[in-house]
Amino acid sequence: MAVSTDTLPESSAAPPAKTDAVYPRIVPVRRTGQWAAAVVVLLLLAGAVSSVVRNDAFQWGVVGDYFTSASVLRGLGLTLWLTAVVMVLGFALGTLLAVMRLSANPVLRNVSWGYTWLLRSTPILVQLLFWFNIGALYPQILGVRTVNLLGPVTIAIIGLTLHEAAYAAEVVRGGILSVERGQIEAAESLGLGRWRRLRRIVLPQAMRSIVPPAGNMLIGTLKGTSIVSVIAVQDLLYSVQLVYHRTYQVVPLLLVATIWYVVVTSLLSVGQHYVEKYYARGSVVAR
Repeated sequence: MAVSTDTLPESSAAPPAKTDAVYPRIVPVRRTGQWAAAVVVLLLLAGAVSSVVRNDAFQWGVVGDYFTSASVLRGLGLTLWLTAVVMVLGFALGTLLAVMRLSANPVLRNVSWGYTWLLRSTPILVQLLFWFNIGALYPQILGVRTVNLLGPVTIAIIGLTLHEAAYAAEVVRGGILSVERGQIEAAESLGLGRWRRLRRIVLPQAMRSIVPPAGNMLIGTLKGTSIVSVIAVQDLLYSVQLVYHRTYQVVPLLLVATIWYVVVTSLLSVGQHYVEKYYARGSVVAR
């Protein structure tokens, strides 16, 4: 018995006839200009590196001799210690200033704003020189002569800390403002006090916004400590200056300081990456 193909299911229908359609061939885009630019940049970079390495005026042998010398390492140690102390004290004071700036009390709010405005409006060098000459205004503090109370290292800590606190206050304030208002309202509904809300709810969430600029501030503070050499604090830069004032080998000694700054800032950048990754857990941009 003949069966019509109209009654068959679709799976048993005859296959469609083959067509002779010709599809266009996909050709990748030729980026000739990009490759040419990359080659030119690599050639220029290779030439620059070669000129630096092969130039005897850089005195790489002298760089190697002083790179791990005792005086340079002592200066490096003081630079690292000064950076750590200034960052800890600066962010502690900056956090207090940020809380004052967000306070409902107009006196606290305006005092915090005025401090931040003043310290950010004057160069750090001027501030350090002012603190260095504070004895001319206040010869005695609490019955102690200012000259004996405030040495160069103490002045460097005070000046750098007060300067960094003004910037840290804005970093912390921006991080606090980045926290959703609903989180704070939920904490208020649970009866949490202001300081407990700040410590347990706000700051942990604000760290995601605080850490990146704080890491940049840390690197900036490390390099900025070199300015304390003007008040005879024997940091890394001042230590190499003492050497080249004696040997007149200015360029190689400056290279010693430069390489150490590059090494330390590179290590801090790696640490900043992992800290950012830790606080970015659960976010879309976490990597």
